[in-house]
Amino acid sequence: MSERNTLIRSMHDVGLAAWFGGSLMGAVGLNGAASNSQDPPRLAADGWGRWAPVNAAAIGVHAIGGLGLIVANRDRVANQQGAGANTVIKLALTGAAMAATAYSGMLGKRIAQEGDIGLVGGEGATEPSPYTPDPAADAQQKLQRLQWAIPALTGALVVLGAQQGEQQKPSQLAAGIGETTRRRLMRG
Repeated sequence: MSERNTLIRSMHDVGLAAWFGGSLMGAVGLNGAASNSQDPPRLAADGWGRWAPVNAAAIGVHAIGGLGLIVANRDRVANQQGAGANTVIKLALTGAAMAATAYSGMLGKRIAQEGDIGLVGGEGATEPSPYTPDPAADAQQKLQRLQWAIPALTGALVVLGAQQGEQQKPSQLAAGIGETTRRRLMRG
């Protein structure tokens, strides 16, 4: 395998790193620090709103890099035992992380809109007060769970990417392709 895919691999990895790191920092740093402000939901909404375009670009860069890697490694994905399963799992987790990220953004916008007319309060960015109106409180409670789901999903993608890197070692390539060939011969 002498062909290099440095650009698309970098797009895949750097995009995922920004997506994972940004979501983790937001949950721990931004939402945590917002809890110490006079208007936690508004401060958090402002911070997340500023991050959203960068996050969207990171997700897009990751997706382009990921699709490029699938195309570049299509023979290995098809013929090396374990590579296809890893790729399918990564695609499913990427879809789930994208959906969670989009839903989180929708909930954040709902909270920001309620806050613009002075209806939202809270003990923290994702913890409603007893006086928070039900629609905003519901959105805050959902965000409380999603703020951890996104780094968990993207963190799992980092781990699966590391596994794919291990699968590309010469000894793993030989073993995986050999096992696939043996199974095909046994069936045929």
